[in-house]
Amino acid sequence: MNSSSPDYPALSREILGFSRWWQIIAAALMMGLVSPYQYVWSSIEGPMADSLGVPLSVLGVVFTLFVIFQAGSQFPVGWWRDRYGPQKLTLLAGILAGGGYIGISQATEVWQIYVLYSVGAIGVGIIYTVAVNTALKWFPDRRGLTTGIGTMAFAGGSALFIPYVRVNATAAGYPDVLQNMGLLILIGVIVGAVILRDPPENWLKTKTTKSVSEKKSTQSPSQSNEFTSGQMIKTWQFWLMYLMFVAVSGAGLTLTAKVVLLAENLGLTFAAVTASATILPIAGGVGRLVVGYISDDRIPGISLGFSRERAMAISFTLCGLGLLGTLFFGYMGLSIGFIFSVFIATFFWSPQYTLFPSVVADYYGSKNSSANYALLYSGKVWGGIFGGAVAGWLVVSAGWTATFLIGAGLALCAGGLALLLRPPTTSPN
Repeated sequence: MNSSSPDYPALSREILGFSRWWQIIAAALMMGLVSPYQYVWSSIEGPMADSLGVPLSVLGVVFTLFVIFQAGSQFPVGWWRDRYGPQKLTLLAGILAGGGYIGISQATEVWQIYVLYSVGAIGVGIIYTVAVNTALKWFPDRRGLTTGIGTMAFAGGSALFIPYVRVNATAAGYPDVLQNMGLLILIGVIVGAVILRDPPENWLKTKTTKSVSEKKSTQSPSQSNEFTSGQMIKTWQFWLMYLMFVAVSGAGLTLTAKVVLLAENLGLTFAAVTASATILPIAGGVGRLVVGYISDDRIPGISLGFSRERAMAISFTLCGLGLLGTLFFGYMGLSIGFIFSVFIATFFWSPQYTLFPSVVADYYGSKNSSANYALLYSGKVWGGIFGGAVAGWLVVSAGWTATFLIGAGLALCAGGLALLLRPPTTSPN
């Protein structure tokens, strides 16, 4: 460790009374518990439509509502958390997310599904912004790795649920599945809320330790400044990242929402369909952790020079190529190639949820990171509209090929735009 760098582990242990890694463990636990809202939907929408006696298209808007409320709730949540801490918000999230699933298990009307899934989505949004920014606030030295752990749990945690859901994915079986998951969410999030807390505002400035702003490094001068959300949106970097976020979200969420229906439409076997649905969150989780870790450039004895901006460019380009692969191998009837393409597309799409919050904290500081990243994350609303409602309309009107070609094009464009990113050179003051 550089002699001018703060002793992060010692400072955090003095404040907490225990290792700061427990904050990440609690955050990851909660992220894994609420992950089925996003990653299990494609497995339950069919049985749910059968149970309610409605066409599948009637439920197509549910995934879009989830994304809108999950992403749209995060700015007010982030603003509150930056000022008042995470515990009360997290308890509320457990009630909303757990109660949402329990309520859906008893729902008998489509409008009830709309309302309850949206309520649950707000709970998921609270958990998400609390968990990601717990990493940014406690680990300024390992942002890529720790946000990767939390977001990996959000993606990979659902892999533990998918086989259970798929086996019981019938009109008669899914209510018990949702009720059990709802109870588990409620209990687990309450446990996590007891552990979570934020560091004091000036925790990196002590009598014996120099401030991060005094650290001798090659960082841009702006990296030691703290931007408010209003100051951040005046920089061109924010709007370029926002455009990238919308594009790559649209590409990845199209695959997330439609992978089961795509595989079934292409005539792949039940085993291939189940494998694709299961491997999607696993690939997403591993991708977030691996790419996030590499972007920290902290591999012992190795200097990769692998900036977060370069990681974005490579990842999003490979995501686009993976989406093209799903079409190619799917139409060829090659199940292994299809599953591999799903893995590649998801592995390199999902690091957006590790890289973007890390870049926001790198560029604009960690003091207001919850609100600042929440503003950027709101781009997921537009990505979700594309991945849900728009993609559904495209499938009907233009076919699967056109839909996934557009998704691949969005990812490739985001990869190209990443090459233009650089830290802001102006002070927020």
